[in-house]
Amino acid sequence: MTSIAKPLVRHKQSRTNALGLTIRDYEGGMSTLCAGCGHDSVTAALIQAAWELDLEPHRVGKMSGIGCSSKTTAYFMKQSHGFNSVHGRMPSVTSGAAAANRTLTYIGISGDGDSLSIGLGQLSHAIRRNVNMLYVLENNGVYGLTKGQFSASADVGSKSKKGEANEQSPIDPVLLALTLGATFVARSFSGDKKQLVPILKAGLKHKGFGLVDVISPCVSFNDHEGSTKSYAFTREHEVEVVHTDFVPLRREITMPETEEDVAVVQMHDGVSLRMRSTSEQYDPTSRDSAYAHVRACQARGEIATGLLFVDESGRDMHDMLNTPPTPLVEVPFERLCPGRDELEALMERYR
Repeated sequence: MTSIAKPLVRHKQSRTNALGLTIRDYEGGMSTLCAGCGHDSVTAALIQAAWELDLEPHRVGKMSGIGCSSKTTAYFMKQSHGFNSVHGRMPSVTSGAAAANRTLTYIGISGDGDSLSIGLGQLSHAIRRNVNMLYVLENNGVYGLTKGQFSASADVGSKSKKGEANEQSPIDPVLLALTLGATFVARSFSGDKKQLVPILKAGLKHKGFGLVDVISPCVSFNDHEGSTKSYAFTREHEVEVVHTDFVPLRREITMPETEEDVAVVQMHDGVSLRMRSTSEQYDPTSRDSAYAHVRACQARGEIATGLLFVDESGRDMHDMLNTPPTPLVEVPFERLCPGRDELEALMERYR
């Protein structure tokens, strides 16, 4: 994928992470998307999350399909591995890459058209296999590359730029993921970096398939009155299920005893985190509760955001396939191909 090279300007006082890299080191090429596109805000959040997690760019695999969303991989971590698959086929390509080399961190970028139409079957099986990857679905409700037709995520009654109303029921990627057994499900808004960054960090650290559905308005075809994927509509109807933050595994941090609504917790970096209790009825470890909450929000015309569900006990694809700890890409040819006699002995077991 071609893009315009971005000149690297290093400021003497730029902060560095544990690898000695500045946030500029995690950038890619210049964006060629429309000015104001929500996808560029997602890119900025990915850059921030990767820098804060001290990810080594050369140990990351960026995967995408076709569409405006799939251009995102060109705009961050230019020193990473990357692969643009054909339309809708990113999940299976990522599954193969993860099977061959389990040591890389895989980030799949897709859109509502790429994932919920031609790629719906691919997405479903990646969830079922629990492929160890972060799956970012940049959801704008339209086909941005082909002049703004409704996508499979467009809500009933949502109006196009020409004023036509959508009459077909949408596919909600969050409800789909919960139904199929995804072990990490979240939703955010491209205009809410404060919420999106920690969600992306948590998804990157999760073992297994992590779906993050990001409402990402299309400023050219779906940011007008009547659209349910616009900046204005999302800001007015967003309901955050939990106040989201991500804490890496270090020494245990405990909540101080207090009768106040807000508790102050001291973090490892010296920052004080103010935490407010959420509804006692909501349990992000209950798939049924998460599904019911999303449906209840829909009934009220609201958009549920935040970390909606997480299952840290789930087995990923490598656990289910019992693959060796050594990445297949590093296994010697002699072990991968033991010869005709071994193959005949294997085939004899199935006769």
